[in-house]
Amino acid sequence: MTKLTNAKRENLSKGEFVFPETRRYPIEDAAHARDALARSSGKPEHAAVVTAVRRKYPEIDIEK
Repeated sequence: MTKLTNAKRENLSKGEFVFPETRRYPIEDAAHARDALARSSGKPEHAAVVTAVRRKYPEIDIEK
């Protein structure tokens, strides 16, 4: 996974985040999408993360 510095994160468009309003869970590439899935596991927002990752990266196998 590439390092996402604060400067790079600030330059990402809102569409690169699961929650664009709060800029949480960046999913700009498949590695960050997998990381977002892992970090959200067991949290209330996990369903939203799964939906966003499935929409952007249908090739990622997501187990429930």
